[in-house]
Amino acid sequence: MTEFSKTSPAARLSGIHAATICPFDGRFEIEETALARHVAEVCAVPGIDGLLINGHAGENFVLDPAEKARVVSVIRAALGPDVFLTCGINAESSLQAARDAEAAEAAGADAVLLFPPNAWGLGQTPEAVRLHHEAVISACGLPIVLYQAPVGAGGMPYPVPTLLDLVRSDRVIGIKEGSWEAAAYEQNRRAVKAVRPDIAVLGSGDEHLLACYLLGTEGSQVSLAAIVPEAVVALWQAAQAEDWTAARAWHDAIYPLAVAIYRERPGSYATARLKACLKILGRLGDDRARPPVPPLSPEEYRRLEAALAHADRASQSLPLAREQAA
Repeated sequence: MTEFSKTSPAARLSGIHAATICPFDGRFEIEETALARHVAEVCAVPGIDGLLINGHAGENFVLDPAEKARVVSVIRAALGPDVFLTCGINAESSLQAARDAEAAEAAGADAVLLFPPNAWGLGQTPEAVRLHHEAVISACGLPIVLYQAPVGAGGMPYPVPTLLDLVRSDRVIGIKEGSWEAAAYEQNRRAVKAVRPDIAVLGSGDEHLLACYLLGTEGSQVSLAAIVPEAVVALWQAAQAEDWTAARAWHDAIYPLAVAIYRERPGSYATARLKACLKILGRLGDDRARPPVPPLSPEEYRRLEAALAHADRASQSLPLAREQAA
């Protein structure tokens, strides 16, 4: 079996990849200038190794196919050829997912993250899962990243036998492990690594990154890295150095923010909260999300402001991991 190494195809998934948002204007059209500025600011932070675009944070579920391709084009033009871009593919139809993957490749994506159709929340079969992934693999030449949905997402998460079936394809180079539960994360990671040690299993539960890093991971694709990238990078680098005291301190700094964004119900408001954080920080002018997500309440803004203030205060007393290394 091929071991994971710096020369393996999955190596480009290592480290911190920020899952970015998609700004809209007053008519809910993509604000391309703001989008280009957003991704450039995130990528300017040392230690950000790539981006996940058109993910949940990028509102891929409300973008039409042409808009999704346009997002890739705008970001590739803004960042140049060297930034690794994983593009989310989220469609109920396998045929549409295949077309979206083909368009993402043409627009400049380096890999695709294939989300399960939302209908699978009511249940799935191994045959349907295999068919969906085979359609995308046949439509493009890009590496594939699997998405393991949260344990609370009904029938959407893949059982271990299904994961093992999917990773038989050498086109699959990684898993965005979003189980959002440490026991499931460890079970899935151990099972996959036993048969495909070369795959990158990405600890991607923003609320429990520290636990994922303790259990083992090759990196993360997380939207929290688009809000407080320096802190997420510092947590990752401390974990890589096995400085668990520093890693715990960085976890404590960002934990209230992760809870305010992701744990508060309804979970479908997470993207709106991400945008609100960017507006509070002065890095986004218009924070509207597309309907049916409404504007956030003043109480939501106060909760996010308090969590951001906590992260800032806590971070002031903590040296960045790269400074410690120096």
